[in-house]
Amino acid sequence: MSAVTKHERPGVYSSYEASSLTAAAAGGGNVAVVAAMDGADGKKSYQWTSYSKAAADVGDCVLSRMARLAIRNGAGAVYGVPAGEDYGAAFATAAALEDVGVVVCDSTDLAVQQALKAMVQECSAARRERIAVVGGAQDESVEELTGRAAQLNCERVVLTAPGTGEEHGGAMCAAALAGAIAGSSDPALPLGGAQLYGLGELACGYDDGGIDLLVQGGVTPLETLAGACYVVRGVTTRTKTGGAADATWRDLTTILVVDEVIPGIRSALRAKFSRAKNTAQSRGAIRSQTVLELEKRVSREIIDGYEDVTVSALKDDPAVCVVEFAFTVAHGLNQIWLSAHITV
Repeated sequence: MSAVTKHERPGVYSSYEASSLTAAAAGGGNVAVVAAMDGADGKKSYQWTSYSKAAADVGDCVLSRMARLAIRNGAGAVYGVPAGEDYGAAFATAAALEDVGVVVCDSTDLAVQQALKAMVQECSAARRERIAVVGGAQDESVEELTGRAAQLNCERVVLTAPGTGEEHGGAMCAAALAGAIAGSSDPALPLGGAQLYGLGELACGYDDGGIDLLVQGGVTPLETLAGACYVVRGVTTRTKTGGAADATWRDLTTILVVDEVIPGIRSALRAKFSRAKNTAQSRGAIRSQTVLELEKRVSREIIDGYEDVTVSALKDDPAVCVVEFAFTVAHGLNQIWLSAHITV
């Protein structure tokens, strides 16, 4: 079992690790939008389910327009957090929000995006798992975008490009993508090919070579087809581990599946065993419930399978029950290769 931070509060805690070994055995969510606004101190938040309500609260601005795109692309609700010059207070406000799965920020400053990364990592460590989505700066080259992704290098951060040709175009595309992520009902279903609604014309297009470099470098590319905007492939910025290339967390679906499976099992165990004894009978019931939750996800094709479900009392603390299991993430279908044998 991976190291788990020791807490005294009763509850269900978890840790996980992933391997990219090919032989391994084993209604819409809510979005928080953080955007700069004159006179804001970063300590206030709004909840919106429509653009009209957002515009009534903060006017027609970057924040309300990002909220509109997130809602249009699938977010169940949007929490708007106006930020001042220092995004720190706004990120703290967003971190305190409950029931948020995706956070998007309007800033293209790398330091701000790294602060957002730190925030989602801290929230996820505190059992409030969430994903951050950010956009690139206007006119950034493929090399500059992959360099930005390398600086972020986190399975919980998605960097998308290009932006639209308008001002704050990168933030608008990031907001639309955040809504699409939150609105997906199946975490194992890849975003590649998903249409993003409400966006203007993209600032540029990438050829196949550029798309290859972006995806391999941890950038989620967008493209225009027949006047509509689509996601080419959804990836995270995590491309390295300890300085070595590692594709384990590259596909966005991997972390989305992990964030569905582990919190889901955690919630189920918390609901059924909030007051229980650490006896052999209780541990057997916990194991049965864990297996049931894993079977549900196998039937939904979120995971391919699982094994090694064990439940034991921690020797050093008889009030702690340790649940261990392994599962294999279901992978999205990104390509189909045809091999034709032709007789003439």
